[in-house]
Amino acid sequence: MRPVGREEGLNSIRIKNFTLQTLEPRFFAKLEWNTNRIRRRFGGLFTHLSGMTLAEKKQIRVSRLDIDYLEWNPAGARSVVLLHGWPDSARTWQQVAPLLAAQGFRVLAPSLRGFGGTRFLDSSTPRSGELVALGRDLLDFVQTLKLQRPALVGHDWGARAVANAAGLMPGLASHLAMLSVGYGTNDPSQPMPFGQARNYWYHWFMATSLGEKTVRADPRGFARTMWETWSPPGWFDDAEFDATAAAFDNPDWLDVTLHSYRHRWGHASGDPHYASDIAALQPLPVIATPMLVIHGAEDAVNPVDSSAGKERWFSGAYRRVVLDGVGHFPQREAAESVATELLAFFGKH
Repeated sequence: MRPVGREEGLNSIRIKNFTLQTLEPRFFAKLEWNTNRIRRRFGGLFTHLSGMTLAEKKQIRVSRLDIDYLEWNPAGARSVVLLHGWPDSARTWQQVAPLLAAQGFRVLAPSLRGFGGTRFLDSSTPRSGELVALGRDLLDFVQTLKLQRPALVGHDWGARAVANAAGLMPGLASHLAMLSVGYGTNDPSQPMPFGQARNYWYHWFMATSLGEKTVRADPRGFARTMWETWSPPGWFDDAEFDATAAAFDNPDWLDVTLHSYRHRWGHASGDPHYASDIAALQPLPVIATPMLVIHGAEDAVNPVDSSAGKERWFSGAYRRVVLDGVGHFPQREAAESVATELLAFFGKH
């Protein structure tokens, strides 16, 4: 059976040279009758398939946040948590998640702090974007939902959250995957090649008062600049960017964004709440959980070489995959390849 595409579907069916206005009313009456007949006969199958291909929007309260998340196939025997990056949203997984769900996984894609419907519980909580806070949020999410050793997959900010969560709680996950990010590559004491410093122009820009003023004046325009320059041209359309950018309307998105990039290079203080977590991650821990790294060869912000040579930090299974012709957003640009690599890795290790 070929799956019919919807927003979160596996595929989409395009019908060319077909004008709805030319069809007579009796066509639609017959179509509706046949559709209802099929649903009556195969209703259970339709319900099962929609549970895998369509996401249900949910929310759960953790220690400091109400976390908004999407869920596919809630009855799946094994769980996988997918974390988006910046500037992006949980929509980034809409092509990958159904492919995982179709193989029996319960798939959950939370919105990070400052994105989408995720909200801070207390107005006095610092709107910190520090990377260790993202890792702690992920730990809280997994533990509150009582997920048993889920696979953790992250892109960009989400990848750093996955690594930090795994470092804070060894044995938390069955498998880890980091997309478009090398392990331990945002340490303020690390050497910084001039090429990478050029790629990180937006980090330095946000550290200035003019940068903050400019970003606050046009946050969507700022985010779109990243989409337009981090991957080869033509990989997205206006409708998809606009749908994703709705997540940036979160009242805390700007503060979390600005703090994240200022804090990681020492231009802003961290939230004291996470002091013990930061100490636990210094020096950088060796991780025993099986790790998969996926990186686009055409990534224009984190060059593909930045994720190379990290094997020494992983004592368990380790695999690194480079996708030719793909930029910074492999889960969007090459969803089937990403899903295939994830499923193979989950099944082998």
